[in-house]
Amino acid sequence: MAGAASGRHSPAGTLKDAVVVLDGRSRHPRQILGNKGHGIDTMRLHNLPVPPAFCITTEVGLRYLTEPGSTIDAIWADVLDRMSWLEEQTSRTFGRGPRPLLVSVRSGATQSMPGMMDTILDLGMNDDVERALAQQGSAEFARDTRRRFTSMYRRIVGAESDPSDDPYTQLRTGIEAVFASWNSPRALAYRDHYNLDERQGTAVVVQAMVFGNQAAKSGAGVLSSRNPITGANEPFGEWLPGGQGDDVVSGLVDVEPITALRDEQPAVFDELMDAARSLERLNSDVQEIEFTVEDGKLWLLQTRGAERSAQAAARLALQLRHEGLIDDLETLRRVTPADVEAVLQPSLQPETRFSAPLLAKGLPACPGVVTGTAYTDVDEALDAADRGEPVILVRDHTRPEDVLGMLAAQGIVTEVGGPASHAAVVSRELGRVAVVGCGQGVAAALAGRQITVDGYEGEVRQGILSLAAWSEDDTPELRELAEIALRVSPLRAHAGGEHPRLDTSSDEALRAAMAAGHTDVVSATPLITMLNAIRVQAGE
Repeated sequence: MAGAASGRHSPAGTLKDAVVVLDGRSRHPRQILGNKGHGIDTMRLHNLPVPPAFCITTEVGLRYLTEPGSTIDAIWADVLDRMSWLEEQTSRTFGRGPRPLLVSVRSGATQSMPGMMDTILDLGMNDDVERALAQQGSAEFARDTRRRFTSMYRRIVGAESDPSDDPYTQLRTGIEAVFASWNSPRALAYRDHYNLDERQGTAVVVQAMVFGNQAAKSGAGVLSSRNPITGANEPFGEWLPGGQGDDVVSGLVDVEPITALRDEQPAVFDELMDAARSLERLNSDVQEIEFTVEDGKLWLLQTRGAERSAQAAARLALQLRHEGLIDDLETLRRVTPADVEAVLQPSLQPETRFSAPLLAKGLPACPGVVTGTAYTDVDEALDAADRGEPVILVRDHTRPEDVLGMLAAQGIVTEVGGPASHAAVVSRELGRVAVVGCGQGVAAALAGRQITVDGYEGEVRQGILSLAAWSEDDTPELRELAEIALRVSPLRAHAGGEHPRLDTSSDEALRAAMAAGHTDVVSATPLITMLNAIRVQAGE
């Protein structure tokens, strides 16, 4: 591969099994391949249409954090070998024509951390590649792809000048930047919020690019196999003709509902739905799938368990149980005490809702109702939250670095973006009530006002509105979960009766009750008590 010498030096030492081909036969666990790599390997094993990829393992990611230079040196020969494998698999050549290979370099933690770490698309671009892409497709496609790469590379790598023409230099710095993003401020804040293990590290997945921006009958999208907001058993997602995946999740580009793909390319839509159903069965869970359509051909880029609202968590767990995909105990593990608490949060009565002026209308992205003061600046929102104020973060769109403000806020409102945008996905993960796509100018109009955000209706209304509380008996899903829990939990909890009363559902109280030999107790929140008891018994 002439012209790539500067990036192709071979180190003296290597790491064993550090760079793994994802061909469906790796047999490495999720903890080694990371969530993204494991999902790709599973899809390849079952002959689904996935662009070839390899994975640099989480063990390398951890070592990189303390010994960055020597770690990359130690794996570089294996990286070059796997790049040659990608070239063979695609019949393309990295960094030059006439059929150039471009790659994506993506993070892949063991536990999904949506939007918290970095990705670089279209890597391997230079003058020769741009000319070759123009001959293959069009000059406009080639220019657009180079523009995308240059912009993303500068932002992620932190380069002020254009990327090197040497594709292997691009690859090395791209891998280093993605590994380093494990310790970005947003990733640190996210792991701190969820008490995630710092020692898990991230893998890096290098995958052959396919192009949704290439030609007619091309595009990119995100599909949830069922609705992650409401829990309805229906496909849910977004489709962007002529775009790449980064456009969809950015929230900056107008997208179409996934049903538009059915209307435009019915055969591709049917293939996507078949793949989604297969992946649900394989994983026993609702899947979020990133996909690209390149000139009428479907490619699946990754799959993972879909981020979902608390309301959806309860409904989806019961659906999967009814379909025989999970048992009673797993059904209860899929619904956390925090999910139950979120479902029980007070909501607006119709007469209260309609009596308050409607300030903005958008798309519901995470259910619930919250009130507070609207802040459009993240630092000001953080200061207000530190003072004890209930905060609503209102932005044109959220960026990965906004996660601290999202954590501090009660709710999120954006001007642009759809239900698969960064704001929507991260809000569901964080359990923050969210309304997205409210229209240009909304942030300025709401700034400083006291507002109520209704994530069920996709509305923002004026004032701090009164809410009505719920109980565990008010929703059929919670009643059904409680019935299951009464059969499975080591500690049966009831709303009343002649049983010892538990004043809290703390781990200590539950352990004491079980140690005392109690089988039945009275609790103000029976379902939460039983879910905690199951977790305590399992040692989680």
